[in-house]
Amino acid sequence: MKSREVTVVNKMGIHARPASVFVKTAMKYPCEIYIEKNGRRFSSKSLMKVLSAGVKYGESIRIVADGQGEEEALEALVSAVEGGLGDL
Repeated sequence: MKSREVTVVNKMGIHARPASVFVKTAMKYPCEIYIEKNGRRFSSKSLMKVLSAGVKYGESIRIVADGQGEEEALEALVSAVEGGLGDL
């Protein structure tokens, strides 16, 4: 299991469009992937779960990947979040 903390740079937070990019990226990997925020864990492969995390601009989230391809998945998702998830 690998994890990393990352700060959301989108001015509007992770709303529908960036959440969709996040989920599509997560779906490319066979491992389990979660967002952790305020002690709660949300599946990164479900658009509704990612949206329900309610991640706002400037908040830190922990991305957790566990299983086959976890390192690659983690790097791809951290890069996507740091890059604004296509919504800067």
